[in-house]
Amino acid sequence: MPAACRLVLSTCPTRPVARRLASTLVRRRLAACVNVVPGLTSYFWWQGTLERASECLLIIKTTQRRVPELIAALHRLHPYDVPEIIAVPITAGHRPYLEWIDASCRPAR
Repeated sequence: MPAACRLVLSTCPTRPVARRLASTLVRRRLAACVNVVPGLTSYFWWQGTLERASECLLIIKTTQRRVPELIAALHRLHPYDVPEIIAVPITAGHRPYLEWIDASCRPAR
């Protein structure tokens, strides 16, 4: 049975930042896969003002056991003061894919 898998979402200000974060997370085996989705427009409150920003979305596939270290890495590497980092459980999926996530997120020996 594969480990409990998680989907982590985070937005980034630019494609280069998104690519750098994605590559770092996969290289460190904190994520099995990171999709970079460009072309988002986000509306949000920041310091009492309604803001609008162009962003990229990171869709990060990982395991529950890697989430704390992944969150710490994103927080440390992310350019935002308060980065979006939301982890949700994957409750069902194609078993071989979930097993691949689990195997890909194991620390290198």
